[in-house]
Amino acid sequence: MKVSRRMAHSPVTRQATLLAALLCAIASPLAAAPPPAAVPQLGVDPSRPTPVCQPSILDSPFIPLDSWIYPAVLRLYSLGFIDNVFLGMRPWTRASVSHMLEESGARIEDADPGPATDQAQEIYDALTYELSPEMQGPCGTLQGNTRIESVYTIARPISGTPLRDSFHLGQTIINDYGRPYAGGFNSYTGASGYAGAGRFLLYARGEFQYAPSTAGYSTELAQQLSAIDQIPYINPATGLPYNQATIPRGPIDSVAVFRLLEAYVSVHVLNHEIAFGKQDEWLGPALGSGMAYSNNADNVYSFRIDRIEPLRIPLLSRLTGPFRYDFMVGPLQGHVVPNSPWMHVEQISFRPTENLEFGFQRTVIWGGKDHVPVTLHTFLRSFFSISNVSPEEKQSSQDPGARFGAFDFSYRLPFVRNWLTLYSDSEVHDDVSPIDAPRRAAIRPGIYLSHVPGIPRLDVRVEAASTDPSITNSNGGRFMYWEIIQKQGYTNKGVLFGDWIGREDKGGQGWITYHLSGNEWLQVGLRNQKAAKDFIHGGTTLNDISFQAVKRIGKDVELDGSFTLEHWKAPIYKPGQQTVTTTNIRLTWYPKSKASF
Repeated sequence: MKVSRRMAHSPVTRQATLLAALLCAIASPLAAAPPPAAVPQLGVDPSRPTPVCQPSILDSPFIPLDSWIYPAVLRLYSLGFIDNVFLGMRPWTRASVSHMLEESGARIEDADPGPATDQAQEIYDALTYELSPEMQGPCGTLQGNTRIESVYTIARPISGTPLRDSFHLGQTIINDYGRPYAGGFNSYTGASGYAGAGRFLLYARGEFQYAPSTAGYSTELAQQLSAIDQIPYINPATGLPYNQATIPRGPIDSVAVFRLLEAYVSVHVLNHEIAFGKQDEWLGPALGSGMAYSNNADNVYSFRIDRIEPLRIPLLSRLTGPFRYDFMVGPLQGHVVPNSPWMHVEQISFRPTENLEFGFQRTVIWGGKDHVPVTLHTFLRSFFSISNVSPEEKQSSQDPGARFGAFDFSYRLPFVRNWLTLYSDSEVHDDVSPIDAPRRAAIRPGIYLSHVPGIPRLDVRVEAASTDPSITNSNGGRFMYWEIIQKQGYTNKGVLFGDWIGREDKGGQGWITYHLSGNEWLQVGLRNQKAAKDFIHGGTTLNDISFQAVKRIGKDVELDGSFTLEHWKAPIYKPGQQTVTTTNIRLTWYPKSKASF
């Protein structure tokens, strides 16, 4: 790819080049070590055949959640050309997606000719091109290699006063890794890459981020929101206001930082990824968000065990089908009362038939300074606690933590299997599962039409969302995503890591997408969010309409442009209706060259 002299000396390109070089420098030592089977070893008879590579012991990086691969695979599944997809557990590794596609090629070839088959072929071709290293032979080039996965830059001018308060009033930008933004010109330039050697992997994705300064909330508004959260506004130890990450109290300085979105080391053991560091996570089948976990906030530094390939157990799997499970534990940042709690998340999902998937999930936030020490003992107590506790126990060092249970399912409907997929995501506070307490559950149901009759390149998706169940507990924003001890509950660095819909809100999303090819599309989206008046005085209302175009320049450069027009009302913050426009232009290069060993 040729780069002009002007582009080569631009600040954005210099930043991207610097980050790419840094990734290569980090990766090279790990990738430089050849696997034992690749090179004749001392003491080994060279006349004996070289051991065959075992794919099951090779590591593979997770695919970032904002990749085009996810909507492509989801559409291929809904068209009926792939079955072994776990929609409620993302991210997937590059190798696991290549395994999902193993039967798709034959299915497409055997299918009756028609528009749906043509669409599936386009998606399959785009995916196989992207995943070509993983699909070349039993081991491809994964025994030892280093690769720059992507280099990208994002320009984001915003007019008006955007909302960036998921815990109270709402968000203008959602599912964006908690990136900083404000009215004016925002920019993000980054790169991702990985190095692998056999079963070991090092992955990193980092960005240079810039956001302008903004006025933020007034002292009066910050005090009102602190009262809603039942957090003292003044820190008695210092006599100064608490620096609450959940309340953007002004003035807020401009931000110009380098930040790691993902950075982890992992080892592949018996179809498990055992990893430590910052990783993406998304639990639930919905497109708009995940009730239990999404990429709305900055990733948590965690220890994680993820079963990345379906597990089949004789006799048991006749009833449950294959299943997957995931576990993670790590500290949350930005909490003040108590300070520095931890969280752990568990998920297990089953596929009893090729058309049905369902999963159970649990999240517990426990510990914190001057409340409960974070130890193996307190972790085990929170992990196994499923019964109710007394107020005295909640206030003591025996507190098991803030416990949330979730349930999700997806189902390709009978008679319209390759057309309509019904799904739902739900979560409840202080109950084992939404199944045994449906009236107390937050919910995000949705339906997906994979192609419109007469317009086969068009698909439609609609989702509703509510965290305001009709019970007396759900008042004042002190039920979902909040807890009497963990008052900044379901947040990391001040942003909800669950559903952006908020703590006591209702709304939904809808998308109409016209697919130009397997990885190019035009899309119109709608979004609504409304907070209850007993939660935020005067309530809030947010409505937006967005337009997106994703186009490839050649095969390896993606141009993603979008424009969003938003109207919001929040009398507690600003009088009258506010108008915000957001333009997002993202240019991504996916280098195909790599170093293999």
